Amino acid sequence: MNIRKAELKDAGAIRILMEQLGYPTEEGFMTKKLESFSDRTDHRDLVCELEGEVLGFISIHFIPQIAFEADYAVISYFVVDDDSRSLGIGKALEEHCTALAVERKCKRIMVHSNARRTDAHRFYLRQGFVEYPKDFVKFL
Repeated sequence: MNIRKAELKDAGAIRILMEQLGYPTEEGFMTKKLESFSDRTDHRDLVCELEGEVLGFISIHFIPQIAFEADYAVISYFVVDDDSRSLGIGKALEEHCTALAVERKCKRIMVHSNARRTDAHRFYLRQGFVEYPKDFVKFL
């Protein structure tokens, strides 16, 4: 199992994973997004490979806080291939992101998970997350 920074060559595999998560995109969109994020220090897109095949993806952002000494991290997208669950890929990706957040001296990691993703909720609880409701969204 190999976790590494996502590269442009991974765009097709990431697109398939994002479609499994419920985010269909047009051809070329993922390449453009990966290019636009490649030099940012407040954002990381990571993939997990198993036997050379990208089977997991996670996107994490590091958010500075003016009212607190420590920043926090937000996982915005996190998916493991439907046919590759329970192989430790999600655990490895989450733990890698936790290590990055600790390295950056973050005090918490937040993740939003749709109410219908009950399997994901159980995973997050196993990984030490606690439910922290309530989110509000304003769509623009």
